Amino acid sequence: MCDLVKDETNRIDSRFLEPACGNGNFLVEILRRKLDVVRRKYGKSNPDYTQYGVLAVCSVYGVELLDDNVAECRKRLYQIWNRRYTAKLKSEASDYDRAAVKFILQKNILCGDALTMRQHDGTPIVFAEWTLIGNGKLKRRDYTLSDLLDSEKKFGEQLNLGMADWDYDSKADSFIPKPVSDYPLVSIREVVNYA
Repeated sequence: MCDLVKDETNRIDSRFLEPACGNGNFLVEILRRKLDVVRRKYGKSNPDYTQYGVLAVCSVYGVELLDDNVAECRKRLYQIWNRRYTAKLKSEASDYDRAAVKFILQKNILCGDALTMRQHDGTPIVFAEWTLIGNGKLKRRDYTLSDLLDSEKKFGEQLNLGMADWDYDSKADSFIPKPVSDYPLVSIREVVNYA
């Protein structure tokens, strides 16, 4: 199945959402493929390898009903990233980078129901969008899953309301919903301070 979207798995920043991710079988394969690209493109530079390896993790998202599956999915994704990161950087590997990846996975692999677009406590599912700005800096903006999935319907409604809840994204050449939270630019190692 992953071969059907091979071009996207070869783009490190291409985002994937698995709405019923279980313990992560699809996400694990997608991350492996992305990390292969990172190794091929950035394997000669430890700082570049690190930032693009983290970006690969930033691009995988999942929703799952069962807490134990969520925990296992996060663990599996982290282990794949950490094995490759540690093998590449050896003594330069940092616990700060490891903590950042664990934090990102906490924000990207969520327990909830993708059909109702809510977590178990009834609050909306909110995903963090991570954008690599360069020099190891990440920008985080949070969006509700319902805004992301209902964007065409809401976009049509907003045309009549002056686009109050939409921003134009010049890179994507399209309108996107405004984030529910917008965080300042920080280094990869500081993302854990986002809370």
